[in-house]
Amino acid sequence: MFQDSPIYDRLIAECGDVPTEVRREAERVNRELEMVMRPLRSHGYPDPSPRAAHPGAGWQRTAMLPAPRPQ
Repeated sequence: MFQDSPIYDRLIAECGDVPTEVRREAERVNRELEMVMRPLRSHGYPDPSPRAAHPGAGWQRTAMLPAPRPQ
């Protein structure tokens, strides 16, 4: 990823390759979630990600106008 960068190489040597470790952990968690969700899909439950089918559906934050200042 960072070729010829002594600072990055030194950080890796001192602290470990944190980005790679995080990526591996995220992939592991993703695999576990897929295994857990698989039985729900096979029993006729709806797709667990309704936002994919209906973009914009779901919770949305709206801005509020500022209240008048007390005099």
